[in-house]
Amino acid sequence: MRSLLLVAFFYFLSFALFGQGFEVSAINESFRGNIGETIKAPLRIKNTSDRSITLIIRKLESQLGTTQRNFFCVDGNCLDSRIEDYQIKLEPNQTTSTLEIALEAGIAPGISSARYLIYNRFNTNDSYEIEMNFAVDEKKAEKNIYTSRSITVQDVYPNPVTDFANIDYRILNDNIHAKITLHNILGNVLGEYELPTLEQKVKVRTESLSSGIYFYTLYVDNEAVMTRKIVVKK
Repeated sequence: MRSLLLVAFFYFLSFALFGQGFEVSAINESFRGNIGETIKAPLRIKNTSDRSITLIIRKLESQLGTTQRNFFCVDGNCLDSRIEDYQIKLEPNQTTSTLEIALEAGIAPGISSARYLIYNRFNTNDSYEIEMNFAVDEKKAEKNIYTSRSITVQDVYPNPVTDFANIDYRILNDNIHAKITLHNILGNVLGEYELPTLEQKVKVRTESLSSGIYFYTLYVDNEAVMTRKIVVKK
């Protein structure tokens, strides 16, 4: 009988020590974006134990609009919104750096929330429930920052940007050649984007850039006609 009690004692002791093995940060923030955008919120989870742990992040019931979807994004790639669970393994003192919760903002403004349960796969008592809030705004009318007889260009949005930004434009002369170049403060070109005549929006990709100040320049027939600042914030 005594030996059984000792076994039970050490079992519950090890179970208790195994618990409380991770912490979650940035869980009380509100994240904001515009109608039609994908709003991404970083989810930082740190393994505070001295052993590797496997965590499950599970979707719970959320308050979303009828045209909205929420999903996991990893390394800049977003998973199918029908995936309810995501599993991640963390080594001692490791913190997630590429995991995000994303909301497809839909077509109506308002406040939405997404709830998740994070728990240790091998110890469900070691768990944490989080709620992320998303504010969806009407897209503000962008002003034209460059206008000529050949082309009009609106300012970049969103700015600051995380993964990509949009620039709306309109070609008024089919015979011109227009493009946008993205460059750093030293003038090194980091990306080049053609502005096709039959389109009216170009996507400037910034997911591989570090946080900081960059610039984009409009070229019309190989002549630089405008330069504006863009801020990357990770």
